[in-house]
Amino acid sequence: MSSIAPMVLADITQVLEIDRLSFPLPWSYASYRHELTENKSAHFFVALRAPRRSWRNWFRAPRGRLVAGFVGYWYILDEAHISTIGVHPRWRGHGIGEQLLVAALKHAIGLGAVEATLEVRASNTAALNLYHKYGFEEVGRRKNYYRDNGEDALLMTVKPLRLNAQFTMHS
Repeated sequence: MSSIAPMVLADITQVLEIDRLSFPLPWSYASYRHELTENKSAHFFVALRAPRRSWRNWFRAPRGRLVAGFVGYWYILDEAHISTIGVHPRWRGHGIGEQLLVAALKHAIGLGAVEATLEVRASNTAALNLYHKYGFEEVGRRKNYYRDNGEDALLMTVKPLRLNAQFTMHS
């Protein structure tokens, strides 16, 4: 398990690397900076991993934060719109994406969100399985949504969004 923390400006460099490794059209530094400093509707979180300890660095204190993944959402009116979520390839398959999704949804519920939406590539089976697990349903399709290859995006939503057993980590 990772710890989840609000994203800070110092995390952007690592988030950019994860974004680059995860998506064909990654966000820019300026985009993340804007989301963190100027967009009052934006809420971004990172999954942090403890640095590896070896006998060579056993007595050294860890420097900085090791970001394994990130999630961002916009809270508008009573809706949480998941804008991005990514996990470093090294940490995929360890439940970090699920942990980030649950953290974002719980945070949004705390702000008063009653539904959540997102777009996902129609071919992203791993993401679709995760979203279905948490009650997201396909409510539309955005034709040729992704600029890199013209792939369709599935518009998914979960409503009502409420804090219950639905948003606890599944094993």
